[in-house]
Amino acid sequence: MSAGPAPRGASGSKRRRLRLWVALGVGAVGLGLVAVLATAPAFTQIEADSPLLGQPAPAITGTTLADQRFSLSDFSGHFVVVDFLASWCVACRAEQPQLSAFVAEHAAAPKGPRLVGVIFSDSAGAVRIFLGREVAAFPVIPDPQGALALDYGVRLPPEKYLIDPSGRIIEKFLGPVTRLDLDRVIARAELDGS
Repeated sequence: MSAGPAPRGASGSKRRRLRLWVALGVGAVGLGLVAVLATAPAFTQIEADSPLLGQPAPAITGTTLADQRFSLSDFSGHFVVVDFLASWCVACRAEQPQLSAFVAEHAAAPKGPRLVGVIFSDSAGAVRIFLGREVAAFPVIPDPQGALALDYGVRLPPEKYLIDPSGRIIEKFLGPVTRLDLDRVIARAELDGS
């Protein structure tokens, strides 16, 4: 006796299961793509106008998250990137590996550029967790009253200012940047004589 063709209902059931698995697979791939695109940094940094361009940088002093006294004047003679950041800022989180690479690249150079973080509308504890072991790689200053953000005219992180070795603000950035973006702008400023 031969087993005849499968009953019609069984075949339809297999096709439905196959379609379900294909749909689930396509859905999983789609969700994965959305997750990658949503978490990948856009890095469309914008060099922006500011009334502070060409002016002396407002003072930044305080105690860092690593419990060290800090004054922006300690970095006189260096290019300095002042980064306003927050743990809740998705773009800040996306660009942090780039900023860490920038710090590591220039840390050993005696007159190399430096990075200073200023906490924007966030707690020191949340930023400590966000930065993890990088918390001591560069000075990060709390700004609990928002006075530094006000002095620099910051509306929403990530915003950055580039200060030349003489202490003048020469560039403002809106949005996330890469290590190469910062290196390019600093190299251009060096050629221009800043």
